[in-house]
Amino acid sequence: MQLTSFLQDGKLTVALTGEIDHHCAKAYIQAIEGKIEAYTPHTCVLDFSEVTFMDSSGIAVVINALRSITRIGGRLILSALNEQPKKVFKSSGMDKIVDIQEEIYEV
Repeated sequence: MQLTSFLQDGKLTVALTGEIDHHCAKAYIQAIEGKIEAYTPHTCVLDFSEVTFMDSSGIAVVINALRSITRIGGRLILSALNEQPKKVFKSSGMDKIVDIQEEIYEV
């Protein structure tokens, strides 16, 4: 698991990398939740451009991020999904409850 994040003008961007599966999902959940609680952003963008694979554990990561950002009245955006993660989100119906942007999201 590798995670990079930055905060700019109230927007927290979290770049995820590699594979998201049951081995790293809990660490991602805790790290993202901690950053949302620490920075209280109005928008949290999860950048998936470097995610090569994910299973249902990736859905858990997103659901937990959505819960955390919703608690503080913020918005969650998924950005730059590669084909495999995009298929997982669409087949699960997550694309109906989370904003998915094709490009890396800019304010």
